[in-house]
Amino acid sequence: MTKIRMSRRAVTALVVAAISSIPALSLAQAGGKMKVAAIYTVPFEQQWVSRIHKALKAAESRGEIEYKASENVANADYERVMREYANAGNVFIVGESFAVEAAARKVAKDFPKIAFLMGSSGKAQAPNFSVFDNYIQEPAYLTGLIAGGMTKSNKIGMVGGYPIPEVNRLMHAFMAGAREVNPKVEFSVTFINSWFDPPKAKEAAFAMIDKGADVMYAERFGVSDAAKERKVLAIGNVINTQDAYPDTVIASALWNMEPTIDRALKLVKEGKFKAEDYGQYSMMKYKGSELSPLGTFDAKIPAPIKDKVKARQAEILAGKYTVKVDDTQPKSGK
Repeated sequence: MTKIRMSRRAVTALVVAAISSIPALSLAQAGGKMKVAAIYTVPFEQQWVSRIHKALKAAESRGEIEYKASENVANADYERVMREYANAGNVFIVGESFAVEAAARKVAKDFPKIAFLMGSSGKAQAPNFSVFDNYIQEPAYLTGLIAGGMTKSNKIGMVGGYPIPEVNRLMHAFMAGAREVNPKVEFSVTFINSWFDPPKAKEAAFAMIDKGADVMYAERFGVSDAAKERKVLAIGNVINTQDAYPDTVIASALWNMEPTIDRALKLVKEGKFKAEDYGQYSMMKYKGSELSPLGTFDAKIPAPIKDKVKARQAEILAGKYTVKVDDTQPKSGK
């Protein structure tokens, strides 16, 4: 009998190849729960990430998945962490790949049996790399209608993270709504070049308030703190913070990730997950976004403005009004 000797490297390669050839569905059924992982470059409490984390935690609480996540992952470590999760038997990996696009797509190619759903400005990559985005420009536009009707100085300040499409489109929609009800409004726009730096965002907001802005668009954490201290108003983004700022935050454009996450989980479980763009599931008709309740400001907003918002919201949901998507960088001015 001829003995066949194989190197440790060769044996390892065969094992990896065997594992990667197992259909995702069979892995998902191991133990009765899908193993799901998420990789975030910012803290869990950051607005954008908090919505993804919330949707996945909800699935975990329902007993559908086994969920693990890493926060504050540096861009330089993103690929390593992604590969570790892929090699750990996770069948569905979620994250945001804006600054690590090439690395994330490379990992997805190396693990074709694993489903990847990543926040991205790019297109889906066959067979297993789907993308999503925060297409919440519709409620952002509605908050603009409110802001335009609430400003007394006709000056609105806007502080964003980075001038990328995901931020730009929300700012433009907000600005369009404000201009629609108040053609005299002027905007001050700045970007802090960070996804999570509340002190820097706060200082940028102070500078705008000092120049007369009496309504602030809080795309980043820190802006509402500045507005509260200077006793001006603010519009929230992605999450509802009115409970923390009852006399400051008028309303917010809310992002609900449950429609996106739940659909992806269902397809992974059924073995039908494929590369596609999930962006539309962040829109109002899919309940992926909404205008927050007016709460403490319900009686403070002029009736004509509330009527306008209600009518536009109905038109959006009925498909009779479309909020324009403008991904170009917004500028200060009218």
